Amino acid sequence: MCGIAGELRWSAPPDAAAVAAMAARLDHRGPDARGAVARGAVALGHRRLAVIDLDRASDQPLSDAAGRLWIVYNGEIYNFVDLRARLERGGATFRTRGDTEVLLEAYRAWGDHFVEELNGMFAFALWDEERQRLLLARDRAGEKPLYWQERAGGDGLLFASELGALSAHPAAARRIDPAAVGDFLSLGYTLGERPILAGVRRLPPAHRLVAERGRPLAPERYWDLAAAFRRKARFAGVEEASEALDRLVGDSVRLRLVSDVPLGAFLSGGVDSSTVVAAMQRARPAPPPRAFSIGFHEESFDELPAASEVAALLGIGLTGRYVGIDAAAALGHVVGTVGEPFADTSLIPFYYLAREAREQVTVCLSGDGGDELFAGYPTYLADRLRRRTAWLPGTLTGAAGRLFARLAPVRHDKVGTGYRARQFLAGHGLDERRAHHSWRTIFSPAAKRELLRPEWREAAASDGFDVFDRCHDEVADCHPLDQACYVDVKTWLADDILFKVDRATMVHSLEARAPLLDHRLMEFAAALPVGLKLRGRCGKYLLKRAALRHLPARVAHRPKRGFNAPVNRWLAAGLEPFARAAMERGPLFGWVERDAVERLWREHHARAADHGLRLFTLTCLALWLEKAS
Repeated sequence: MCGIAGELRWSAPPDAAAVAAMAARLDHRGPDARGAVARGAVALGHRRLAVIDLDRASDQPLSDAAGRLWIVYNGEIYNFVDLRARLERGGATFRTRGDTEVLLEAYRAWGDHFVEELNGMFAFALWDEERQRLLLARDRAGEKPLYWQERAGGDGLLFASELGALSAHPAAARRIDPAAVGDFLSLGYTLGERPILAGVRRLPPAHRLVAERGRPLAPERYWDLAAAFRRKARFAGVEEASEALDRLVGDSVRLRLVSDVPLGAFLSGGVDSSTVVAAMQRARPAPPPRAFSIGFHEESFDELPAASEVAALLGIGLTGRYVGIDAAAALGHVVGTVGEPFADTSLIPFYYLAREAREQVTVCLSGDGGDELFAGYPTYLADRLRRRTAWLPGTLTGAAGRLFARLAPVRHDKVGTGYRARQFLAGHGLDERRAHHSWRTIFSPAAKRELLRPEWREAAASDGFDVFDRCHDEVADCHPLDQACYVDVKTWLADDILFKVDRATMVHSLEARAPLLDHRLMEFAAALPVGLKLRGRCGKYLLKRAALRHLPARVAHRPKRGFNAPVNRWLAAGLEPFARAAMERGPLFGWVERDAVERLWREHHARAADHGLRLFTLTCLALWLEKAS
């Protein structure tokens, strides 16, 4: 795993010193080697975390033997051995044992379409000096990040693995995008191609971008998951489907065990991570996998007992630690590692989980993707219930929601029945697409209008629904459950979950691999009939059936808990002084009304409402604004 940065400039030589400064901000992503090169119109910078082929000959930027092709690359190509063999049969020769040189030779042999042959996670920039063209590409799920910005007047572009690195270039954008602030306040993350800075773009997952002189910069999609939702698979029965899924999971995990450094796994005790760890054990029984987990002193949030049970069942070692309010006090540092405003509370424990794992291993497998691909979230049940009760008049559900909010006790526990009921009743009267968006909303449009200062209410009115809506359109002819899963893969998974995993692991120079996001598994899940995903009240139905081949029923059918931190409790106790100080230090109150924030604090303390997530969101925004100002 690595960090990449660069500049393409047509009118003058690129600023090699600025590219070096960009790459220096990525030291945490690759402590094992540093490299830079300037070749005519392009300058490339790299930081390397050596995982496969530790030889210095694989350091980057890497060129082909003729010096015509140059690449900086972040990621892992799991099928590189097979690709290498195919290329050798076609006459290619190799000087290294790793996967980076395979990308260069695959481009030479197959052109831009070689990206479609890759099974892996990646973001790279490949410079073809002879043709004077730069190719950027990002993996299908969005596991590895890539930001880019067009230079003024179409005079080339800048790119980097992280927004903070891009910002080190003198030509980089500096202005905060109010629409992205609106998205963040609504959802807790920025999404789609629009990060927090105006003029900067994310390269979307499963896209490539070709930069040539005089050619408009327009990302193009090279893989379409939507098509798989329309190709519904047929099985003789559940057992046949379960067996097929089990084989795929096993092969995906096997591919992700290729490593020249120590390797382990994150284990929560849920079906996703337990399935991955069980497959690791089958593929490589000796030595047994090393697993890592995080717990909380607050019982309703604590997953460590479940992880310990699974580790004991599988006969593997588990390293676990507890995270408390003292760890949350490091929030300023943690938020500083991600480069953008980000308010997923699981960032805190995941940061410490990655730090704990890095003390023993360099690579960790995770169970990310199972909920989105196989319909594991309670929101899918909420979607179905809303459809079945859509005939109820809005006046009735609205009144029920207000009554419930007034009478139901506020417990400051983990997201439970009370919180979900409030969210459900608040979104019940919306249309299907808006309702699905609303289940995860932090500040509703009305709440955001009350929160924002008058000068920002229009500019920051965006709530990210435009991105959700476009994703719905791409699968509009599919079943509503398939639409919801597709939207979540494209938004929540790519821009929240995988963003968090990348930043929290890479700040500790730890590589995370997600076997369930193998594109073959993604296509398999998309093609499943909806009844094999959500059956009755059982989400991830087929994944659980496959898990029963290797795990006891109490593990396979363990209720989903979610990986959240108890910030609602922390903000009602020792974390409040830190949060308030962060809000006061920076320019937060240039964006939001002080009285509105004070009202949130009062109601949270009085348990008139659980505003923990809202206050955490504002704290994270305050911390980021302070660093950005």
